Amino acid sequence: MHILHVVGARPNFMKVAPVIAAFAERDGVQQTLVHTGQHYDPNLSDIFFEQLEIPRPDVSLEVGSGSHAVQTAEVMIKFEQTILERKPDWVLVYGDVNSTVAAALVCAKLGVKIAHVEAGLRSYDRRMPEELNRLVTDQLSDLLLTSSPEAEPNLNKEGIPSNRIHFVGNVMIDTVFRLMHKAQMPDIDGLNGDYALVTLHRPSNVDDPETLKRILTALDEISEQLKLVFPIHPRTRSRIDALGHKPATGVLLQNPLGYLECVALQKGAKLVITDSGGLQEESTALGIPCLTVRENTERPVTCTEGTNTLIGTDMDLLRSEFAKVIAGTGKAGKSVPKWDGKASERIADVILSLPS
Repeated sequence: MHILHVVGARPNFMKVAPVIAAFAERDGVQQTLVHTGQHYDPNLSDIFFEQLEIPRPDVSLEVGSGSHAVQTAEVMIKFEQTILERKPDWVLVYGDVNSTVAAALVCAKLGVKIAHVEAGLRSYDRRMPEELNRLVTDQLSDLLLTSSPEAEPNLNKEGIPSNRIHFVGNVMIDTVFRLMHKAQMPDIDGLNGDYALVTLHRPSNVDDPETLKRILTALDEISEQLKLVFPIHPRTRSRIDALGHKPATGVLLQNPLGYLECVALQKGAKLVITDSGGLQEESTALGIPCLTVRENTERPVTCTEGTNTLIGTDMDLLRSEFAKVIAGTGKAGKSVPKWDGKASERIADVILSLPS
Protein backbone atom coordinates (compact mmCIF):
# COMPACT_ATOMS: atom_id res chain seq x y z
CA MET A 1 0.00 0.00 0.00
CA HIS A 2 1.25 3.48 -0.91
CA ILE A 3 0.53 6.19 1.69
CA LEU A 4 1.19 9.82 0.71
CA HIS A 5 1.36 12.42 3.50
CA VAL A 6 0.77 16.14 2.84
CA VAL A 7 2.17 18.79 5.18
CA GLY A 8 2.29 22.52 4.72
CA ALA A 9 3.05 24.29 7.99
CA ARG A 10 5.08 23.76 11.12
CA PRO A 11 2.30 22.16 13.25
CA ASN A 12 1.73 19.57 10.50
CA PHE A 13 5.22 18.18 11.02
CA MET A 14 4.50 17.41 14.69
CA LYS A 15 1.40 15.54 13.53
CA VAL A 16 2.93 13.59 10.67
CA ALA A 17 6.08 12.47 12.52
CA PRO A 18 4.54 9.68 14.65
CA VAL A 19 2.27 8.52 11.81
CA ILE A 20 5.24 8.03 9.48
CA ALA A 21 6.98 6.11 12.28
CA ALA A 22 3.94 3.88 12.85
CA PHE A 23 3.58 2.96 9.17
CA ALA A 24 7.34 2.35 8.93
CA GLU A 25 6.88 -0.55 11.37
CA ARG A 26 4.35 -2.25 9.10
CA ASP A 27 5.14 -4.58 6.22
CA GLY A 28 4.21 -3.73 2.64
CA VAL A 29 3.81 0.02 3.11
CA GLN A 30 5.45 2.59 0.84
CA GLN A 31 5.37 6.20 2.08
CA THR A 32 5.80 9.55 0.34
CA LEU A 33 6.09 12.86 2.22
CA VAL A 34 5.02 15.99 0.34
CA HIS A 35 5.87 19.42 1.75
CA THR A 36 3.85 22.11 0.00
CA GLY A 37 6.09 24.89 1.30
CA GLN A 38 3.10 26.91 2.54
CA HIS A 39 5.25 27.86 5.52
CA TYR A 40 8.98 27.54 5.25
CA ASP A 41 11.62 28.91 7.58
CA PRO A 42 15.16 28.08 6.38
CA ASN A 43 16.50 28.88 9.84
CA LEU A 44 14.40 26.13 11.42
CA SER A 45 14.05 23.53 8.68
CA ASP A 46 17.18 21.49 9.32
CA ILE A 47 16.79 21.28 13.08
CA PHE A 48 13.08 20.56 12.72
CA PHE A 49 13.52 17.40 10.64
CA GLU A 50 16.31 16.26 12.94
CA GLN A 51 14.40 16.86 16.17
CA LEU A 52 11.20 15.19 14.99
CA GLU A 53 13.07 12.22 13.55
CA ILE A 54 11.31 12.38 10.20
CA PRO A 55 12.75 11.95 6.72
CA ARG A 56 13.30 14.84 4.36
CA PRO A 57 10.29 15.43 2.08
CA ASP A 58 10.25 13.34 -1.08
CA VAL A 59 8.50 16.21 -2.87
CA SER A 60 8.77 19.94 -2.10
CA LEU A 61 6.23 22.09 -3.94
CA GLU A 62 7.78 25.38 -2.75
CA VAL A 63 4.51 27.28 -2.93
CA GLY A 64 5.51 30.03 -0.50
CA SER A 65 3.37 32.77 0.97
CA GLY A 66 0.44 34.58 -0.61
CA SER A 67 -3.23 35.31 -0.04
CA HIS A 68 -5.44 32.39 1.00
CA ALA A 69 -6.79 32.09 -2.54
CA VAL A 70 -3.40 32.28 -4.23
CA GLN A 71 -1.79 29.85 -1.82
CA THR A 72 -4.61 27.31 -2.10
CA ALA A 73 -4.63 27.55 -5.89
CA GLU A 74 -0.85 27.16 -6.16
CA VAL A 75 -0.90 24.03 -3.99
CA MET A 76 -3.71 22.55 -6.11
CA ILE A 77 -1.89 23.18 -9.39
CA LYS A 78 1.40 21.69 -8.23
CA PHE A 79 -0.03 18.89 -6.11
CA GLU A 80 -2.20 17.53 -8.93
CA GLN A 81 0.94 16.65 -10.91
CA THR A 82 2.40 14.91 -7.85
CA ILE A 83 -0.69 12.73 -7.48
CA LEU A 84 -0.71 11.81 -11.15
CA GLU A 85 2.96 10.82 -10.97
CA ARG A 86 2.98 9.04 -7.58
CA LYS A 87 -0.43 7.30 -7.74
CA PRO A 88 -0.94 6.72 -3.98
CA ASP A 89 -3.61 4.45 -2.51
CA TRP A 90 -4.34 6.87 0.32
CA VAL A 91 -3.51 10.54 0.88
CA LEU A 92 -3.30 11.64 4.51
CA VAL A 93 -3.89 15.34 5.21
CA TYR A 94 -3.35 16.93 8.59
CA GLY A 95 -4.98 19.72 10.55
CA ASP A 96 -6.56 22.80 9.00
CA VAL A 97 -4.03 24.78 6.95
CA ASN A 98 -4.57 25.85 3.34
CA SER A 99 -2.45 22.96 2.08
CA THR A 100 -4.84 20.53 3.76
CA VAL A 101 -7.96 21.71 1.96
CA ALA A 102 -6.09 22.19 -1.34
CA ALA A 103 -4.80 18.61 -1.30
CA ALA A 104 -8.24 17.29 -0.37
CA LEU A 105 -9.84 19.10 -3.31
CA VAL A 106 -7.30 17.69 -5.76
CA CYS A 107 -7.70 14.14 -4.46
CA ALA A 108 -11.49 14.30 -4.46
CA LYS A 109 -11.55 15.40 -8.10
CA LEU A 110 -9.07 12.67 -9.11
CA GLY A 111 -10.86 9.94 -7.15
CA VAL A 112 -7.98 9.32 -4.74
CA LYS A 113 -8.93 8.27 -1.21
CA ILE A 114 -8.42 10.90 1.52
CA ALA A 115 -7.94 10.42 5.25
CA HIS A 116 -8.14 13.56 7.41
CA VAL A 117 -6.07 13.37 10.58
CA GLU A 118 -7.59 15.63 13.26
CA ALA A 119 -11.05 15.67 11.68
CA GLY A 120 -14.18 17.09 13.29
CA LEU A 121 -12.70 19.98 15.27
CA ARG A 122 -14.98 23.02 15.23
CA SER A 123 -14.73 26.53 16.63
CA TYR A 124 -18.06 27.48 14.98
CA ASP A 125 -16.43 30.76 13.97
CA ARG A 126 -16.40 31.05 10.17
CA ARG A 127 -14.37 34.22 10.35
CA MET A 128 -11.40 31.94 10.92
CA PRO A 129 -9.92 30.63 7.64
CA GLU A 130 -8.98 27.43 9.45
CA GLU A 131 -12.63 26.71 10.21
CA LEU A 132 -13.52 26.88 6.53
CA ASN A 133 -10.64 24.54 5.74
CA ARG A 134 -11.87 22.05 8.34
CA LEU A 135 -15.44 22.09 7.05
CA VAL A 136 -14.49 21.52 3.41
CA THR A 137 -11.80 18.92 4.12
CA ASP A 138 -14.13 16.84 6.28
CA GLN A 139 -16.86 16.83 3.63
CA LEU A 140 -14.40 15.60 1.01
CA SER A 141 -12.60 12.97 3.10
CA ASP A 142 -13.32 9.26 2.84
CA LEU A 143 -11.94 8.56 6.32
CA LEU A 144 -12.20 10.92 9.27
CA LEU A 145 -9.65 10.27 12.01
CA THR A 146 -10.66 12.21 15.12
CA SER A 147 -8.61 13.35 18.08
CA SER A 148 -11.26 14.03 20.73
CA PRO A 149 -14.69 12.71 21.74
CA GLU A 150 -16.76 15.71 20.60
CA ALA A 151 -15.57 15.42 16.99
CA GLU A 152 -17.90 12.59 15.94
CA PRO A 153 -21.12 14.41 17.01
CA ASN A 154 -19.84 17.49 15.16
CA LEU A 155 -19.39 15.43 12.00
CA ASN A 156 -22.71 13.60 12.38
CA LYS A 157 -24.51 16.97 12.51
CA GLU A 158 -22.93 17.77 9.15
CA GLY A 159 -24.25 14.57 7.57
CA ILE A 160 -21.13 12.42 7.83
CA PRO A 161 -22.00 8.85 8.88
CA SER A 162 -20.25 7.20 11.81
CA ASN A 163 -18.91 4.34 9.66
CA ARG A 164 -16.46 6.83 8.10
CA ILE A 165 -15.33 8.17 11.49
CA HIS A 166 -12.69 6.62 13.76
CA PHE A 167 -11.74 8.10 17.13
CA VAL A 168 -8.01 7.38 17.21
CA GLY A 169 -6.66 10.02 19.63
CA ASN A 170 -4.28 12.93 19.30
CA VAL A 171 -1.12 12.49 17.22
CA MET A 172 0.33 15.74 18.63
CA ILE A 173 0.42 14.05 22.02
CA ASP A 174 2.14 11.03 20.47
CA THR A 175 4.99 13.33 19.49
CA VAL A 176 5.17 14.98 22.92
CA PHE A 177 5.42 11.60 24.67
CA ARG A 178 7.75 10.10 22.06
CA LEU A 179 10.32 12.90 22.24
CA MET A 180 9.92 14.17 25.81
CA HIS A 181 13.16 12.51 26.89
CA LYS A 182 15.07 14.61 24.32
CA ALA A 183 13.58 17.97 25.33
CA GLN A 184 16.18 20.33 26.80
CA MET A 185 15.71 23.82 28.17
CA PRO A 186 17.29 26.51 26.00
CA ASP A 187 19.69 29.01 27.56
CA ILE A 188 17.75 32.23 28.13
CA ASP A 189 19.41 35.36 29.47
CA GLY A 190 17.70 36.65 32.57
CA LEU A 191 15.85 33.41 33.38
CA ASN A 192 16.81 31.95 36.74
CA GLY A 193 13.58 30.80 38.34
CA ASP A 194 9.87 30.33 37.76
CA TYR A 195 8.36 31.64 34.53
CA ALA A 196 5.35 31.54 32.21
CA LEU A 197 5.56 30.71 28.50
CA VAL A 198 3.86 33.14 26.09
CA THR A 199 3.09 32.73 22.38
CA LEU A 200 0.93 35.01 20.24
CA HIS A 201 0.48 35.00 16.48
CA ARG A 202 -3.20 35.07 15.48
CA PRO A 203 -4.30 38.06 13.38
CA SER A 204 -7.20 38.76 15.75
CA ASN A 205 -4.65 39.46 18.50
CA VAL A 206 -1.66 40.97 16.74
CA ASP A 207 -3.05 42.81 13.70
CA ASP A 208 -5.32 45.24 15.57
CA PRO A 209 -3.06 47.83 17.27
CA GLU A 210 -5.46 48.54 20.13
CA THR A 211 -5.98 44.86 20.95
CA LEU A 212 -2.27 44.15 20.77
CA LYS A 213 -1.48 47.15 22.96
CA ARG A 214 -3.92 45.97 25.67
CA ILE A 215 -2.41 42.47 25.61
CA LEU A 216 1.15 43.77 25.80
CA THR A 217 0.27 46.11 28.69
CA ALA A 218 -1.24 43.20 30.63
CA LEU A 219 1.82 41.04 29.94
CA ASP A 220 4.12 43.82 31.17
CA GLU A 221 2.14 44.00 34.43
CA ILE A 222 2.11 40.23 34.90
CA SER A 223 5.86 40.06 34.30
CA GLU A 224 6.40 42.05 37.49
CA GLN A 225 5.25 38.93 39.39
CA LEU A 226 6.56 36.19 37.11
CA LYS A 227 9.00 36.36 34.23
CA LEU A 228 7.53 35.67 30.80
CA VAL A 229 9.47 33.73 28.16
CA PHE A 230 8.09 34.93 24.82
CA PRO A 231 9.39 33.14 21.67
CA ILE A 232 8.12 35.68 19.19
CA HIS A 233 6.68 35.00 15.76
CA PRO A 234 8.28 37.29 13.12
CA ARG A 235 4.88 38.73 12.24
CA THR A 236 4.14 39.49 15.90
CA ARG A 237 7.54 41.14 16.32
CA SER A 238 6.89 43.43 13.35
CA ARG A 239 3.51 44.45 14.82
CA ILE A 240 5.08 45.20 18.21
CA ASP A 241 7.82 47.22 16.54
CA ALA A 242 5.21 49.18 14.58
CA LEU A 243 3.53 50.12 17.87
CA GLY A 244 6.83 51.35 19.23
CA HIS A 245 6.25 49.23 22.32
CA LYS A 246 9.23 48.33 24.51
CA PRO A 247 8.43 45.24 26.60
CA ALA A 248 9.10 45.32 30.33
CA THR A 249 12.35 43.79 31.58
CA GLY A 250 10.46 40.74 32.82
CA VAL A 251 9.28 39.90 29.29
CA LEU A 252 12.09 37.85 27.77
CA LEU A 253 11.67 37.98 24.00
CA GLN A 254 13.23 35.07 22.11
CA ASN A 255 13.70 34.19 18.47
CA PRO A 256 11.56 31.24 17.25
CA LEU A 257 12.66 28.02 18.90
CA GLY A 258 12.81 24.40 17.84
CA TYR A 259 10.13 21.91 18.82
CA LEU A 260 12.10 20.24 21.61
CA GLU A 261 12.96 23.58 23.19
CA CYS A 262 9.28 24.55 23.14
CA VAL A 263 8.26 21.29 24.81
CA ALA A 264 10.91 21.76 27.50
CA LEU A 265 9.70 25.32 28.13
CA GLN A 266 6.11 24.12 28.47
CA LYS A 267 7.04 21.32 30.83
CA GLY A 268 8.93 23.67 33.12
CA ALA A 269 6.47 26.58 33.06
CA LYS A 270 4.12 27.64 35.84
CA LEU A 271 1.56 28.34 33.11
CA VAL A 272 1.17 28.97 29.39
CA ILE A 273 -0.42 32.07 27.83
CA THR A 274 -1.15 31.48 24.16
CA ASP A 275 -3.44 31.70 21.15
CA SER A 276 -2.02 28.49 19.63
CA GLY A 277 -4.18 25.40 19.16
CA GLY A 278 -1.23 23.05 19.58
CA LEU A 279 -0.14 24.54 22.89
CA GLN A 280 -3.67 24.17 24.26
CA GLU A 281 -3.36 20.44 23.64
CA GLU A 282 0.23 20.00 24.74
CA SER A 283 -0.25 21.91 27.99
CA THR A 284 -3.23 19.69 28.81
CA ALA A 285 -1.14 16.57 28.18
CA LEU A 286 1.64 17.97 30.37
CA GLY A 287 -0.72 19.13 33.14
CA ILE A 288 0.33 22.80 32.83
CA PRO A 289 -2.36 25.51 33.28
CA CYS A 290 -3.09 27.30 30.00
CA LEU A 291 -4.75 30.69 29.47
CA THR A 292 -5.89 31.02 25.85
CA VAL A 293 -6.22 34.51 24.38
CA ARG A 294 -9.09 33.62 22.06
CA GLU A 295 -12.88 33.96 22.19
CA ASN A 296 -13.41 30.35 21.11
CA THR A 297 -11.53 27.14 20.55
CA GLU A 298 -11.88 24.20 18.19
CA ARG A 299 -10.40 22.10 21.01
CA PRO A 300 -13.08 22.42 23.75
CA VAL A 301 -11.94 19.19 25.40
CA THR A 302 -8.88 21.10 26.61
CA CYS A 303 -11.28 23.30 28.60
CA THR A 304 -13.82 20.70 29.74
CA GLU A 305 -11.29 17.99 30.62
CA GLY A 306 -7.89 19.66 30.43
CA THR A 307 -6.02 22.60 31.90
CA ASN A 308 -7.16 25.28 29.44
CA THR A 309 -9.20 28.42 30.21
CA LEU A 310 -10.50 30.73 27.48
CA ILE A 311 -9.65 34.38 28.19
CA GLY A 312 -10.70 36.08 24.96
CA THR A 313 -9.24 39.57 24.95
CA ASP A 314 -10.50 40.35 28.47
CA MET A 315 -7.26 41.36 30.12
CA ASP A 316 -8.89 41.70 33.55
CA LEU A 317 -9.85 38.03 33.24
CA LEU A 318 -6.27 37.24 32.23
CA ARG A 319 -5.00 38.98 35.35
CA SER A 320 -7.46 37.20 37.65
CA GLU A 321 -6.84 33.74 36.16
CA PHE A 322 -3.10 34.37 36.31
CA ALA A 323 -3.48 35.22 40.02
CA LYS A 324 -5.29 31.91 40.61
CA VAL A 325 -2.46 29.96 39.03
CA ILE A 326 0.16 31.81 41.08
CA ALA A 327 -1.88 31.12 44.22
CA GLY A 328 -2.00 27.42 43.38
CA THR A 329 -5.75 27.37 42.64
CA GLY A 330 -5.59 27.24 38.84
CA LYS A 331 -7.30 24.57 36.77
CA ALA A 332 -5.69 21.16 37.35
CA GLY A 333 -7.34 19.22 34.52
CA LYS A 334 -7.37 15.49 33.93
CA SER A 335 -6.37 13.08 31.20
CA VAL A 336 -8.30 13.07 27.91
CA PRO A 337 -9.39 9.71 26.44
CA LYS A 338 -6.88 8.27 23.94
CA TRP A 339 -4.34 11.03 24.49
CA ASP A 340 -1.99 8.23 25.43
CA GLY A 341 0.75 8.35 22.81
CA LYS A 342 -0.77 5.59 20.67
CA ALA A 343 -2.98 7.51 18.21
CA SER A 344 -0.61 6.95 15.28
CA GLU A 345 -0.66 3.19 15.87
CA ARG A 346 -4.46 3.28 15.71
CA ILE A 347 -4.31 5.26 12.47
CA ALA A 348 -2.06 2.62 10.88
CA ASP A 349 -4.35 -0.16 12.15
CA VAL A 350 -7.46 1.50 10.71
CA ILE A 351 -6.05 2.25 7.27
CA LEU A 352 -4.33 -1.10 6.82
CA SER A 353 -7.54 -2.92 7.77
CA LEU A 354 -9.44 -1.29 4.89
CA PRO A 355 -9.63 -2.77 1.39
CA SER A 356 -7.02 -1.27 -0.94
